[in-house]
Amino acid sequence: MLLILPPILKRPTIASLIGIFRSFNSWSLAIRNASSPHKALHLYSQMQRQSTRFDSFSILFTLKSCTHLLSLPIICHLHAHILKLGFNYHVYVATSLLHSYVVISFDDACYLFDEMPERNTVTWNTMITGYSRSGDVEKAWKVFGEMPARDLASWSAMIAVYVNNGCWGKGLTLFQKMMLNEKLKPDQVTLGSVLAGCGQMGSIGLLLGKSIHGFATKNEWELNVELGTILVDMYAKCGFLKNACKVFDVMQEKNVMSWTALICGSSQHGYGEEALSVFEKMIEMGVKPTELTFTGVLNACAQTGLVEEGRRFFKMIEEYGLRPRIQHYGCMVELFGKAGQLGEAYEVINTMPLEPNVVIWGSFLSSCKVHKQFELAERVINRVLAVVRPENNGGVYSLICDLYVLCDKWDEAEKMRKLMIKQNVMKARGSSFIRSGTA
Repeated sequence: MLLILPPILKRPTIASLIGIFRSFNSWSLAIRNASSPHKALHLYSQMQRQSTRFDSFSILFTLKSCTHLLSLPIICHLHAHILKLGFNYHVYVATSLLHSYVVISFDDACYLFDEMPERNTVTWNTMITGYSRSGDVEKAWKVFGEMPARDLASWSAMIAVYVNNGCWGKGLTLFQKMMLNEKLKPDQVTLGSVLAGCGQMGSIGLLLGKSIHGFATKNEWELNVELGTILVDMYAKCGFLKNACKVFDVMQEKNVMSWTALICGSSQHGYGEEALSVFEKMIEMGVKPTELTFTGVLNACAQTGLVEEGRRFFKMIEEYGLRPRIQHYGCMVELFGKAGQLGEAYEVINTMPLEPNVVIWGSFLSSCKVHKQFELAERVINRVLAVVRPENNGGVYSLICDLYVLCDKWDEAEKMRKLMIKQNVMKARGSSFIRSGTA
């Protein structure tokens, strides 16, 4: 008796295998090249409705695209479908899903990581990045220490954790350990994180930054826009503006961040007019400024006392389709305050659509102290006390106390001192990275 197999159990032919492969490839390619995350999700849904077999690439491309929507329900829906299809055991799919949760819901990412049956180096690196985003340096270091194997990306991720969370010294120490013990050759990602830390460490950071610049030159690395911008930013933040300008001038390609790094660095170190000159050249070149660019420009105006220019540049923010942020209002308060126009500064505070923070209030009170506008300062002290925090803003408490003393209100000054003792207000100690001659 001849047994006739149903079509699904017949041995596949070469032609049928090619057809299946082309089907997989065409759907995956369509999702990968989708014009928007919504379009990618629509194509994925079509595959499901048409009972088309899913492959790992179609799922990977869908996850990558839909992560940009920052929608937890969508990622949870895709997660459920991945479990149904059995792709949760596919390490690349699971790691891509982990990345989506790291971006959208880190608590869920931690649960998924604990349940993953298989992990690769990228999986571990993703969790290190997740802890960096959440500011948990200790847990990031714990994950780094538990890794069965580390690659260059692992070291780069951990260095970035330290640098991004203000632990610059630890980041640079880890970089040195990587170079000495692991014999790994750093790439631009690694050096980018290290250079970002150098920019925060004054003269010590400058020495290491110069060394890294020399390393890049010796190895004939192309001075592309990414590396060039990082070097400009590092030199500018360290106050080495001559080198920042030299790097900037030899860059073949510049983007808005390159221009912004030079503008902010110049204004930060008191070269306000030079910063504004760079900004004018940037506008002439047709480069559209960002919110950060305008922060540097307005700070330059405040440093040099250019009130009218500051007004003009502040209006330009909306002309470029941007919305003024709290740092822009803070720059205007500082600009008017330094120029002695305390009424204008007070008007900015009262009319700004955002709640003034402690930085703005501190700037305003400092200007009141300098220009002896004690009555205006008294008018806002209660509002200031509502936003200051004893553990962080000891300097503002001291400033209020000084203002009471200067206007001979000794009883109020004594009350403020008692309040500072009661709330255990502490002024932050000053610190410096300047080397001593005995070192």
